[in-house]
Amino acid sequence: MAENFNLVVKGGRLIDPHQGIDGIRDIGIRGERVVAVAEEIDPSPGGEVVDARGKLVMPGLIDLHVHVWLGVAHLGIEPDPHCVRRGATTVFDAGSAGADTFPGFKKYVIDVSATRIRAFLHISSQGQLSADIGELTDLRYADVKKAVKMCEEHCEDIVGVKIRMSRGLVGDSGREGLKRALAVCEATGLPLMVHPNESPLSLEEMLGEMRPGDILTHCFHDSNTGLLDGEGRVRPTARRALKQGVLFDVGHGAGSFSFAVAEAALKQEVMAGTISSDLHRYNLHGPVFDLATTVSKFLLLGLSLEEVVEKVTVAPARAMGMLGEIGTLQPGSWADVAIFSLEAGAFEFADARGETRTGERRLVPEVTLRAGKIYRPEREVG
Repeated sequence: MAENFNLVVKGGRLIDPHQGIDGIRDIGIRGERVVAVAEEIDPSPGGEVVDARGKLVMPGLIDLHVHVWLGVAHLGIEPDPHCVRRGATTVFDAGSAGADTFPGFKKYVIDVSATRIRAFLHISSQGQLSADIGELTDLRYADVKKAVKMCEEHCEDIVGVKIRMSRGLVGDSGREGLKRALAVCEATGLPLMVHPNESPLSLEEMLGEMRPGDILTHCFHDSNTGLLDGEGRVRPTARRALKQGVLFDVGHGAGSFSFAVAEAALKQEVMAGTISSDLHRYNLHGPVFDLATTVSKFLLLGLSLEEVVEKVTVAPARAMGMLGEIGTLQPGSWADVAIFSLEAGAFEFADARGETRTGERRLVPEVTLRAGKIYRPEREVG
């Protein structure tokens, strides 16, 4: 009996590291799920066909670090124009909301967006409301019991806990704030995501508290609490943390990615496990733009196409316990498909310090499927 597909993606070069596929494949979709992957699939009568010939096809990209609470968190942007319509079908909001504000984030963003959104709950109950007042300068906001309760009540949406450890954000509360964030993680079994830039604690102190499965984001920033010591060498503490299972994540952002740091780390055989954008209102029009642009910068740095795809599909899906549902296009997975052009030329890319490099390739979003529904880039995404 012939398979019945309501949509077939035909003729693209499928890169699916989880299945070990890099070749021309068709993808058969029924409803919201992938039901077949093969070299040739005949469309069903009346079914829709997406022509992917000459394009790259991959599982919907996963961005482990974004800020998508438009109008409340000062960093927030609208998710759908900048995520699902640009190839990122699943994103993880990194602390825009805390225990006092998460229910609104769920009702007005998570539950109504086409982009699949999961969240790291900020240990500060106010989340990231203000650009001018550090969210942990008053420890009364770091209420462990309140945070645990919110994580338990919204366990399908909250997947971790976030703390920003920069001096201006924690004041004199860095050590105690970190202690309280870890207490929430211990009570809930969730991972901790740490923003380490310019912290009053050393990188050694922060990594010394982190556990296997916790996430050090902004791993290629260039402040004095970065991966590199004063001589440009990767700190031994960082190497130990990697071996012990701490995940290093890119988290590009507006001030957290340096080409020079990334190049030095790569030469010393240290690479982030996941590539994320830290997309927010202050970098939306450069230097980040979208996740595809961040991925293109790592092609420039010498990673292979399969390596970068793995770091925005398999790796973040596995880290968040979702591999099989997302991060792959194996039969039974969500029909989340990202289709890109791989353009050749001379393309200038900037890091968060304004340093530029010229790359020969860039990924350009063409079509995205999220649970079988088609989305295309908007002409203007600002």
